[in-house]
Amino acid sequence: MQTNRSTGDSLRERLIDTGVALVDTEGAATLSLREIARRAGVSHGAPRRYFPTHLELLSAIARRGFEELGKRVTQALADGDGQAPRTQVATLAHTYLDFAARHRGMYELMFRHDLLESGELGLRETSLPLFKMLTELIAAARPDTEPALAAGALWANLHGVAQLWGWGSLQLAVAVEDIEPLLATVVDAHLGPAPR
Repeated sequence: MQTNRSTGDSLRERLIDTGVALVDTEGAATLSLREIARRAGVSHGAPRRYFPTHLELLSAIARRGFEELGKRVTQALADGDGQAPRTQVATLAHTYLDFAARHRGMYELMFRHDLLESGELGLRETSLPLFKMLTELIAAARPDTEPALAAGALWANLHGVAQLWGWGSLQLAVAVEDIEPLLATVVDAHLGPAPR
């Protein structure tokens, strides 16, 4: 019994790993149950034993994206331990935009409305810890503001920048090729100008 369970667990993980690799190389549109099964080297019906619906498998793959983004943000903040809260907000924002640019397919999957609304993704467990971290940093950087509202506005702004930058729209609109000046402007817009 234990052997079957670990075999099942490893096949479940292999299906998720295959989906993660596929979304990173070919984008979210390629994530069919059949294609994931083919690339994992199993029958096209095998994923249904672990993921009764396509949405559940996509949610498991997206959850990995949220976990990876959370790890990257935590590491980036740890690397800058002792920095001012404003600098930490900028570090978090930079890490968020870097993840979105480097993992475009995963980023798009993570924020698909059908996954977020389904309840399968476990939004509370996956994305809210990152939002809480941002809220705490903003509370430290701007004690005069309502931190959750400011964090929500900043997150929405970052999400918009990530999407528009990924589409190439911002580069055309503001005539820049480097996202850093835009990121600095976003942080200034939400936290006020940096002290001189």
